[in-house]
Amino acid sequence: MAKLYFRYGAMNSGKSTSLLQAAYNYEERGQHVLLAKPEIDTKGADQISSRLGMQREVDFLIAPGADLRALFAEHRERVRVHAEEALIPEARTGDAPPDVACLLVDEAQFLTPEQVDDLLRIVVLDGVPVLAYGIRTDFQTHAFPGSRRLLELAHSLEELKTICRCGRKALFNARLVGGRFVFDGDQVAIDELSADRVTYESMCAECYLRESGGRLQ
Repeated sequence: MAKLYFRYGAMNSGKSTSLLQAAYNYEERGQHVLLAKPEIDTKGADQISSRLGMQREVDFLIAPGADLRALFAEHRERVRVHAEEALIPEARTGDAPPDVACLLVDEAQFLTPEQVDDLLRIVVLDGVPVLAYGIRTDFQTHAFPGSRRLLELAHSLEELKTICRCGRKALFNARLVGGRFVFDGDQVAIDELSADRVTYESMCAECYLRESGGRLQ
């Protein structure tokens, strides 16, 4: 039975690397996959990039108001048509044409709750497994709407672990603007904020509270 998987972790826990490895594993066995990510993630434009230097272009971007199941169906049909055309005539039979073996979604925290509902429909009604990768909480320790819905609906939850500067397990994602920690602002800030470079650091609870002065929003 197909399942919806949510693999989550703090920043720099290897989520994109894991996704690209999963895609490779499917394709090494001759299976077809589709890769997608929310359009709001402008980092890398239409690519998924890992800290190890691996990158790959996504098959489609997901706009904030998009019907994700319909979008998937459109690209699934494209895969089927291309796979069927690639078969030599002698190999064609009356069997079902080659199909998508898995949908892999990066930066799934940026999906809307309705789009996460669509992921479950893709799994249950369309019979295609979905691997969704993302971070659980924002820089103020609040759950992203997409992540919250995935935690509610996913058949399988897997935490991808990374460590804080102190060596403890990292839980939170602290935001730095121009190299200084900030604890106020919009939930999403990917490229620039106030003309300063935005970066993030994975931190344990102790280090996060130390930098925030004990604040939890």
